[in-house]
Amino acid sequence: MTTVAAKPATKPATMAQALGRALRDSMAEDPSVHVLGEDVGALGGVFRVTDGLTAEFGEDRCTDTPLAEAGILGTAVGMAMYGLRPVVEMQFDAFAYPAFEQLLSHVAKMRNRTRGTMPLPITVRVPYGGGIGGVEHHSDSSEAYYMATPGLHVVTPATVADAYGLLRASIASDDPVVFLEPKRLYWSKADWNPEAPSPVEPIGRAVVRRPGRSATLITYGPSVPVCLEAAEAARAEGWDLEVVDLRSLVPFDDETVAASVRRTGRAVVVHESNGFGGPGGEIAARVTERCFHHLEAPVLRVAGFDIPYPPPMLEKHHLPGVDRILDAVARLQWEAES
Repeated sequence: MTTVAAKPATKPATMAQALGRALRDSMAEDPSVHVLGEDVGALGGVFRVTDGLTAEFGEDRCTDTPLAEAGILGTAVGMAMYGLRPVVEMQFDAFAYPAFEQLLSHVAKMRNRTRGTMPLPITVRVPYGGGIGGVEHHSDSSEAYYMATPGLHVVTPATVADAYGLLRASIASDDPVVFLEPKRLYWSKADWNPEAPSPVEPIGRAVVRRPGRSATLITYGPSVPVCLEAAEAARAEGWDLEVVDLRSLVPFDDETVAASVRRTGRAVVVHESNGFGGPGGEIAARVTERCFHHLEAPVLRVAGFDIPYPPPMLEKHHLPGVDRILDAVARLQWEAES
């Protein structure tokens, strides 16, 4: 008689739930992991990601802090120097700016300053991006600041499974990680088994979400579902678009991205951050340097406009959408044919 092993039970879970489970599992496995931030304790965080952690682990390990971002991160620096593994929550993207001096001057530089003898295993969780109808200071895409700071890893998930796996990998890293959480994907759902989550590749590996032959859409975080939607819509035009989810902005997976662009010969970089000085410029440069002789058209960018984040009624025009992405793909075709 042959016995068939039962498949792990899965059920719909949100990205917020997967992130919360990643924090809980990390704290259960490693007593040095501490969570701190504004309203992370009794309230469970603005987005309820930390719900239940104080009840399970106590206020000493999931700690509510004053409204002082520089002080929160400065405290985390001291904790890490004395052997703890702090996970800091910055309540919203633009609220994190007062802590940037601590991040730039100390978190990013300590390992180099001490010739490798003192790593700072700090994970800074930052809800970021638009799409939730938030007002100013609640919808920034600040990833370019962190990417431009040597000494930091910068990670952003786009799926429920990656939210869990990448946060676990970030907390386990001995290097500081800025973990950018797409706010509009907090309530996205997928079948997922929290008792047996799928393993995720280490930080620094991109993944092809959809194979294609006509052009490559290079994206990350909140723009991944938009690019997948655009790829489906492109079929009506006879275009077969490949979608690459970077997952990690630093380290950057040049190998996966370049391999995709060399196959398709065309590339569009898509992100919510502004175009001028945004991440797309660096990504486009890296692609051009590595794929120049394979490119049939210039690398294009579809990004947020070069303005402070607009009022909620206007954000649908500001954020990259399917039509703007398909317009860029059409321009690629024209450039190749002209």
